[in-house]
Amino acid sequence: MSFDNLCKLLSEKHPERFASWVLGTEQTSVKVLKTELSIEPIRADYVTFLQLEGRILHLEFQTKLESTPPLPLRMLDYWVRLYRLYRLPITQVVVLLLPSAPGTVIETVFSVETTRHEYRVIQMWSENPESFLNDPALLPLAPLAATTQPQGLLQRVVEKVNQLEPTQRPEISAYTQILAGLKYNQDLIRQLFREGMMRESVIYQEILAEGEQRGEQRGEQRGEQRGREQGRKAEGQLLILRQLTRRVGELPQEVRSQIETLSLEQLENLAEALLDFQAIADLESWFSKLE
Repeated sequence: MSFDNLCKLLSEKHPERFASWVLGTEQTSVKVLKTELSIEPIRADYVTFLQLEGRILHLEFQTKLESTPPLPLRMLDYWVRLYRLYRLPITQVVVLLLPSAPGTVIETVFSVETTRHEYRVIQMWSENPESFLNDPALLPLAPLAATTQPQGLLQRVVEKVNQLEPTQRPEISAYTQILAGLKYNQDLIRQLFREGMMRESVIYQEILAEGEQRGEQRGEQRGEQRGREQGRKAEGQLLILRQLTRRVGELPQEVRSQIETLSLEQLENLAEALLDFQAIADLESWFSKLE
């Protein structure tokens, strides 16, 4: 469920941009609402509730249609609970991240006897990629958009990531690579992002220049490889520390030191695992599994 959770995180970080996208009109005043709904409290872990001017926007992110209870019934249930709480008009939008099996009917209505409830469905594989490529907040979704040349689209995404401000780049790159994993081979993702992004790393450039100054081919190759590895590792550590602090609070120095000892592969695994962390105990549990 981490892909749905990541989309929830992105939509809560950039509520105006996500609301503007799904509604098709510019939204400048959007408030993120709590996810626990009353009557019998339920916590909607992978949805986002946004309050616009005089309206609630409910975003539901799904990697697959199958769910228990069925999606149409869940959408009706959310609508009733939201309306009881806020007594405002509600727009509900389901964002499907991956295509369903051929022949699958994508329902947009719950209907039983005289009860009928409708909601919208956005199919990411049918969306024009341009609106995502040109908006940093939506850029992580771009690899999932419509294309007849998937690798070409992913290369364009890497180029857009490289054009971001240095302070934005590591975080958005990590989110983009995670979501791209729904559609693309991990080796291709790593190859394209390493070739593109790591060459922009200040650490990489410094080490590469150091290797080039030696004037020996072997030294240059070692410098380039070391630059790639250390540049990626440093940026990965920075992103993970930032995200962990947001999710579980200020980190003790011993925890920061542990993170600095992790390999590239371990950092990538932690970047995905932390999306489900709720407290520092979750991080400690994750570290204990490495031993």
